[in-house]
Amino acid sequence: MNATYDAKTDTLTLVLKPGPVAESDEEKPGVILEYDETGNLIGLEILDASKSIPNLTSMEFRVAI
Repeated sequence: MNATYDAKTDTLTLVLKPGPVAESDEEKPGVILEYDETGNLIGLEILDASKSIPNLTSMEFRVAI
């Protein structure tokens, strides 16, 4: 998984699985879901990210055991 924030475009991109995007769908305004050719979710983009995510300069990741 890879997370990238682009301050210039104010876009947060989460890549869950690498591969070509076959289809994109804006499920909610400003949230774009990306799917592979078999319909699996492989990524998402959050537009105008700084308006909905308070701290984009750091990220915490936890794995539940």
